Amino acid sequence: MTKGIIYYTDNRLIEPLFSICQKYILASGLPITSVSLKPINFGKNIVIEGKPGYPTMVNQIIAALEASSVDCVFFCEHDVLYHKSHFDFTPSKEDVYYYNMSNWRWGYPSKKIIKYDGLTSLSQLCANRVLLFNHFKARQKRMKELGFEKFREKDPYLARVWGYEPGRKKRRNGAFLEEKNEEWSSKYPNIDIRHVGTFSSSKVRLNQFIHKPTGWIETTIDKIPGWNLKEVLS
Repeated sequence: MTKGIIYYTDNRLIEPLFSICQKYILASGLPITSVSLKPINFGKNIVIEGKPGYPTMVNQIIAALEASSVDCVFFCEHDVLYHKSHFDFTPSKEDVYYYNMSNWRWGYPSKKIIKYDGLTSLSQLCANRVLLFNHFKARQKRMKELGFEKFREKDPYLARVWGYEPGRKKRRNGAFLEEKNEEWSSKYPNIDIRHVGTFSSSKVRLNQFIHKPTGWIETTIDKIPGWNLKEVLS
């Protein structure tokens, strides 16, 4: 089974975060298909037109999946530090979405970092490329039918009802489609950097949750195994 990466960005992440996150993705050694709103020198780059927002992100994901030729892909976002061990994973089923549960949220630029039970993100997804392409094409079609203007706001309501992560919600809870998902945990965690320009709500404080998550862990960036985050950003 061949593996690769799709990477999508709105080109608005500040330096040095933008370059540092790319550095760790490159360390995977996997082929990269990047889709951006301005040209970047990162893997096989495709530039599309559009304003930053959810509809454009979906268009970018579809463009990347269509341009890639590997069997399965890792979703990589521009503001996540991916540990090399993340890319050791290989999916065993073609009809299942897999999520790496070994990840922390960093409330950048503070030293605070958190995790909790069930912390899931699109940025931690790995799955069969054709499965993903079909899902996001169906999502794009439905968005068009409902009117793209309903999805243009930051963290749009309908997208949250559907669930950003394929396979993670049930139909009875409003999921776009009910599909299969499984979890894995890499040897060392990935670091999701929650900064001022983050697409979805940062949610690095317990009081930001309506429904309080279980297993809340709050610590500092110098205590994360596999990383020396002070040195990474120095």
